[in-house]
Amino acid sequence: MRKLAVVNMKGGVGKTTTAIHLAAGLAGRGARVLLIDADPQGNVGHTLGLRPERTFEDLMMGDAAFDSVAIRGVRQGLDVVASTPAAFALERRLAGETQRETILSRRLRNLRSEHGYDAVVVDCSPAMNLLTFNALLFAEEIVVPVGMDLMAVIGARQTLNGVAQVRELWPERRLELLAVLPTFVHSGNHATRATLDALTGDRDIGPRLLLPGIRQCIDLNYATASHQTVWEYAPKSRAAADYGKLVDFVEDSGASSGYATQERLAAPPFGASPAIATPAEVQTEV
Repeated sequence: MRKLAVVNMKGGVGKTTTAIHLAAGLAGRGARVLLIDADPQGNVGHTLGLRPERTFEDLMMGDAAFDSVAIRGVRQGLDVVASTPAAFALERRLAGETQRETILSRRLRNLRSEHGYDAVVVDCSPAMNLLTFNALLFAEEIVVPVGMDLMAVIGARQTLNGVAQVRELWPERRLELLAVLPTFVHSGNHATRATLDALTGDRDIGPRLLLPGIRQCIDLNYATASHQTVWEYAPKSRAAADYGKLVDFVEDSGASSGYATQERLAAPPFGASPAIATPAEVQTEV
């Protein structure tokens, strides 16, 4: 089972959009995927139009079992654990817990055996706080979206410093940088060129830089407003193509440990026949 966290210490870099499209893209190609919103802002639920009865907070506090927290069939093959601003209180509420940094890992220890997931994608808070530590100690690979400004580069470096801290404190746990993903890319823009130069020149980031990244595309904004992925809203857009390349990369990087090869080959390319309709049992915003 792949366990991926999408993280950057700077907000506004397309982190939630990337997490949703990575999870939905893998699901659209035949995998069974769980998307977890570990950010109290709750943007995954807002974007997908969900109104959860039980949330990430209930899971972390042990107030509800996974089966009652997971929203099933948000898209074909995609389940979601949503978050709400109530999770902002988790830092305080979990402060006295034993091994509080590993609560998420313990809550989800039987995901593969009991629920058959092929991949889990975690959308992280833009801060190196207790919830982010929980996400990083659960995950084994991270994707770092970076917007095209130098402050986002600083956020990426801070993220990698946090990852190094996790590795130092928990050396037995696997945590690898899978990709650094440029977002809001405009090739003719000076800020884009300067940021890409800075990323390329970084000894840790450069080798993991996934180019050309995600180009600026207004269809992403319209898709979000419609509670859809860009493949559902504008399957021929450049953002659809770019996020498709991200999914290609993630699939290829985990081919030896991914979900069944025959199922992957049998599934149509995401966007060819997207599962747009949300099942009736899923609660959505009107």
